[in-house]
Amino acid sequence: MPMTNQILELAEKYRPQVSQFLVDIASIPSLSGKEKAVVARIEKEMKAVGFDKVWTDGLGSVIGQIGNGPRRIAFDAHIDTVDVGNRDLWNFDPYEAHIKDGKVWGRGVADQKGGMASMVYAGKIMKELGLPKDCTVYMVGSVMEEDCDGLCWQHLIKEEGLAPDLVVLTEPTSLNIYRGHRGRMEIEISVSGISCHGSAPERGVNAIYKMAPIIQQIEKLNEKLRTDDFLGKGTVVVSQVSSVGPSQCAVPDKCSIYLDRRLTWGETEASALLELREACADAGIKGDITVPEYRQAAYTGKVYPTKKYYPTWKIAPDHAAVQRAEQVYSELFAAKPKTDKWTFSTNGVAIMGMHDIPCIGFGPGHEEQAHAPNEWTPVEHLVKAAAFYAAYVTV
Repeated sequence: MPMTNQILELAEKYRPQVSQFLVDIASIPSLSGKEKAVVARIEKEMKAVGFDKVWTDGLGSVIGQIGNGPRRIAFDAHIDTVDVGNRDLWNFDPYEAHIKDGKVWGRGVADQKGGMASMVYAGKIMKELGLPKDCTVYMVGSVMEEDCDGLCWQHLIKEEGLAPDLVVLTEPTSLNIYRGHRGRMEIEISVSGISCHGSAPERGVNAIYKMAPIIQQIEKLNEKLRTDDFLGKGTVVVSQVSSVGPSQCAVPDKCSIYLDRRLTWGETEASALLELREACADAGIKGDITVPEYRQAAYTGKVYPTKKYYPTWKIAPDHAAVQRAEQVYSELFAAKPKTDKWTFSTNGVAIMGMHDIPCIGFGPGHEEQAHAPNEWTPVEHLVKAAAFYAAYVTV
């Protein structure tokens, strides 16, 4: 029997197990920095299905290893989730994950614990069929991605020495092959005014009013940002406005805005900051422009600071990793794959964006389910993703 048929048969055989495992881990709340309980459950499953080695790193990401050859392939799934938002929008308890109508329902089943479930059972298939002797596979359940994309992999690469030859990102792709996405950065601009009593505003300088022309220039800037044929257009949006003053009856003496900047190909931290300096100059206002730092504690207690700049990345369509993914897909599913990109950001910002380790994407679930109420992912996707991951390594 051809290897692809064996893989598909085993993936189908483990349909009940992979879907129940997703129910189990999606029923465990795991906000960024609070993943300890779900890590323990994943460790247990990795050991049960026969991984050669299972451990956690200093930030708390869980790593399962199969094989010990010189060719190193890693699969990544972040196991933290966003919060549930307004519970009135949910038709069920977000943490009572369940299977219904061929789907698994619950917070995080698409974004992106489904990828984790498929990875673990792909590992089981690899163990049963035998891994090529020249290969080492790492299955990584990474932490804190929702709060800070790529932080976990910065730590794995720089502090733990885990630098594979290739990483398969298992964020939801609707079972398409993805090869990049825009980068992003967070930026703060502040201006100062002079406070005075609100009954006589002419005595002071209103910092909010000073900020207004800068905001107008940023709105204009968004329309002028560059476009990439594959990744699309860069964007900038004012996402928060705050002010400080002696009281609500006073003219504010400081105003700050927070920007969400999405970076297309060719846009960098330096180019984005230059554009904002020019926007302030065009507004005729001096603004203090900074890129904030992320420095929240992991559940292990470790703080690993990083600047909130997450580089753009893409891999060429003729890269060997993409070509192999398309070949494996065609052989497994007897269909031509769609190769595309994510709209949102992933851990690829660190893996390839910062460290130039090639990445491709293939994941169960749909991108539009990320962060949505009544989140769901198809059971069929879990089965097919497990088969794809196993075939990518073994066929």
